[in-house]
Amino acid sequence: MLRRMFGAAAMAAVCLAGVLGGLTPAFAGLGQPTDGQMGLQLPATQLMEQLITLYDVVNLVIIAIALFVLFLMLYVMYRFSEKKNPTPSRTTHNVVLEVAWTVIPILILAGISIPSFRLLYDQYSFPKPDITVKAVANAWYWDHEYLDSKFTVSSNYVSDEDVLKQKMGDDPFAEKYGALEGIERSKALYQDAAAVWAERSQLRKLTVDNDIALPVNKVVHLLVTSNDVIHSWTIPSFGVKMQAVPGRTAALWFKPDKVGTFHGQCSVLCGKLHSAMPITVRVVEQAVYDQWVAALTAKDRKKANEILKADAERSKANPAVAQVETTQSQP
Repeated sequence: MLRRMFGAAAMAAVCLAGVLGGLTPAFAGLGQPTDGQMGLQLPATQLMEQLITLYDVVNLVIIAIALFVLFLMLYVMYRFSEKKNPTPSRTTHNVVLEVAWTVIPILILAGISIPSFRLLYDQYSFPKPDITVKAVANAWYWDHEYLDSKFTVSSNYVSDEDVLKQKMGDDPFAEKYGALEGIERSKALYQDAAAVWAERSQLRKLTVDNDIALPVNKVVHLLVTSNDVIHSWTIPSFGVKMQAVPGRTAALWFKPDKVGTFHGQCSVLCGKLHSAMPITVRVVEQAVYDQWVAALTAKDRKKANEILKADAERSKANPAVAQVETTQSQP
């Protein structure tokens, strides 16, 4: 029996290694996914820090239980095999054991539930907002209405075709790719756009034409709804995810405590262009945010995008300075 069990385990390990052989495990990044990622994205809010702590604790409990059960199975198969125990016991009840395997799981679940309910309470205890934004899902793009400042930012997906057209121009693009169709066209665009994405330092499938901005260390109330089908507004590093349901308005809150660019996307299968609904949030210092709001209030969207681009380049060139400014701005 043991030989068969270990043989099956060895085969499973070989198959798993074959499936995962092309992946290099890596820790998750801040605000964006990482190839071969292990674990959750790094936190940019206190809620996400609590969520990661609970996630780690629950995983440790699961691993401990799995190892304990595996040890018991191996011990029982060895100690009470026919060879080692030719005359089996006829014992049918053990009060202490039955109480233990009932009470201990209850205590484990109660121990997990306490931090879980505390996190759930914090998620739905809305502090006074500094900014209120309404996210409206459409098939397939996002509108973000800044209710305090009375303007709307529409964010559309940037595709391989878009970046190649910006790089080459419309006529050269049509000359090179105009005759291609279907999978052949998609493969050609994907291969040729890879270098352009790297040059632009942007993420494929997660980039939008108009980022939204939020100030660091400010409480944001986000109202979420939809104009057509069910979508979902999700930013992993913020620890927030909310369904966008037609005819209903849901609410969530978060307080970003790190500057930077944070990516998310619709996480509910909403139709054929479900993958074309990314979300990009730029968390910036208050002064930069005020400039961005002033530009959009004046309906100068080009200037607003240039303000965010300049701030991103400054932060990238001087990450230590940006971190010090963020730390000093915290209350």
